[in-house]
Amino acid sequence: MPLNRALRPYSYLCLFSPRSMVLLLSLLSVVTSPALYAAAATLTMPSVVLIGDSVQVDIRLTESSESSETGPLPSPLVLRSEGREQAVSLQDGQATASLVIRHDGSTKVELLARGRVIGSTETQGIPGWISIFPALLAVILALTLRQVVAALFLGVWLGAWIVYGASFTGLWYALLDTLQVYILRAVVPADGDSAHISVILFSLMIGGLIGIISRNGGTLGIVNRIIVWANSSRRGQTITATLGLAVFFDDYANTLVVGNTMRPISDRLLISREKLAYLVDSTAAPVSCIALVTTWIGFEVGLIDDALSKLGSEVSAYSFFLSTIPYAFYPIFALVFVFFVALSGRDFGPMYRAEQRARSKGQLYRPGADLENSAGEEAALTPPPNKARLARNAVIPVGTLVVATLLGLFITGGGQWQRDVIDYIRPDVVGFLAGEGPGLRAIIGDADSYQAILWASLISVLLAMLLSVGQRILSLKETIEAWFAGLKSMLYAVVILILAWALADINAQIHTADFLVAALGPGLAPEFIPAGVFVLAALTAFATGSSWGTMGILIPLVLPLCWAVLTAQGAAPETHVILYAATSAVLAGAVWGDHCSPISDTTILSSMATGCDHVDHVNTQMPYALLVGGTALLLGLLPVGYGLPWYVAFVLGILLLGLLLRFAGRKSEGAPATAGTPLR
Repeated sequence: MPLNRALRPYSYLCLFSPRSMVLLLSLLSVVTSPALYAAAATLTMPSVVLIGDSVQVDIRLTESSESSETGPLPSPLVLRSEGREQAVSLQDGQATASLVIRHDGSTKVELLARGRVIGSTETQGIPGWISIFPALLAVILALTLRQVVAALFLGVWLGAWIVYGASFTGLWYALLDTLQVYILRAVVPADGDSAHISVILFSLMIGGLIGIISRNGGTLGIVNRIIVWANSSRRGQTITATLGLAVFFDDYANTLVVGNTMRPISDRLLISREKLAYLVDSTAAPVSCIALVTTWIGFEVGLIDDALSKLGSEVSAYSFFLSTIPYAFYPIFALVFVFFVALSGRDFGPMYRAEQRARSKGQLYRPGADLENSAGEEAALTPPPNKARLARNAVIPVGTLVVATLLGLFITGGGQWQRDVIDYIRPDVVGFLAGEGPGLRAIIGDADSYQAILWASLISVLLAMLLSVGQRILSLKETIEAWFAGLKSMLYAVVILILAWALADINAQIHTADFLVAALGPGLAPEFIPAGVFVLAALTAFATGSSWGTMGILIPLVLPLCWAVLTAQGAAPETHVILYAATSAVLAGAVWGDHCSPISDTTILSSMATGCDHVDHVNTQMPYALLVGGTALLLGLLPVGYGLPWYVAFVLGILLLGLLLRFAGRKSEGAPATAGTPLR
């Protein structure tokens, strides 16, 4: 029976004739064809892009009917944005395309098949110069208002608002996202990485450890032992710097242990909190980034290895790293200058005024300074009367912390106890001299540093509790209260750390570092590359507050850049001074920016561990960092790029730093500190 006659009894359901219904059904069969509507694709690209930059769009076909009555999906498909179209060919249901966003504001990107949209996404285009505003605002407010928490929070809020397109309604939603998205993601990253939580737990545990050894009299025991020799400000500063070199394996552990341990001694010797914070901060990261076995090494070597492998080089990444150490001018100059300052007793700029205030007025910190400890917490950490102040009650837990961290690095890096440890150490020494062989350094490079420091902090806290209760110095209740009092002293630092991480997340999302690299990187002459890279890394680390983030961004860019430039000139890139110096300049510039930035996590920890107002610490340390950084740039990286041997640059730089301190620095005057009398 013809279809139109079969549909005639139902024609009352439609205003059309049976012939019209046939035509309508035919059209519906075409419109609803599986090849057109059963196909769907997911488009993934950054939520914010810089105008004029090429960005990647990842395309994945999530649902399709490749064979249907009307045929398979067309190939290629069409990707459309801002009125421009480009062909995209799928392979196994996936494809990657590049787009250049040219307009400010929201831009829709669509994937079309036979003229119909099967997938879409939106992105926000912003001018590159806007990307530096959140970090710049946070830095300016931190330095002017002296309120780091408020400065960081406002920086995160501004960054979230930029992500929303800087609209009026977006201002409110950005405020909500500041906590609900960015601060939350700083604690629990979307990728499940536990590094931030590990740092928070480690910081709290170290605070608790310091609380216990302060309450059981162990810290005073150390002070009473050292104070006999450290009977002057000069000796006290020298001891602090020496301890900073001794705890070389991790900058976080260095800052927290040395700062909290030496604070009672430096107070006794009328050393300003600003000076103590400088001594701690300027030895922590510099020694950790160049020592042969530290928690930094795995990260640094991993970045170098990835970059070298992509360039087709078979050079050992660790051997390459060792070759860059002679060009690490800023870290080494920073360590040398710390000892110059400590041994000479001379200072200049804001640091001199801080030291003069401490010596002449007995004011260890600026009146009105924002410190992390309250009077109640200090009282809670006072040792009980009529109990011995035994140094071993602090030395044993702190020493255990150091040893357990190193053993933890060994274990998590693949070391096996059934093998003789010497079998690892001996090849390491031989390999170091010969430039080959994995040994101990390979184990440390593969280690899980966060797991190691968490193990060590837990063991050291439990040992401190056992010593306190076992010797009946404290009851179990008093020990736990002391642990909690020490933990509370770190809460302010933890809040600032979380906000600093949130701001770093914002900076990554709005491509702050990418803009700085694009703006400052091109057009460098080969001889000027190391110096230019140092400046670029320093600005990036200063703006983002992250030395590791800076290295992660720049090393994959700098190595290929230098490689291409040197290859074009007919040089052998793998062993060229420019390549070594430029790679080292990334590390050195990152540490310099970390030292000067008020939103740096290690700078924040240094302030907290030493009981120094954070902004005061930044203001007093920055002139020293500028002097050392300028010397590293002008007498180190710049002349080395033009052929000066690195050892000559070191001699010239060290001599200049010594002469400048001798003639520009002044000794603080005032009543000498009373030393040699045990503390009660």
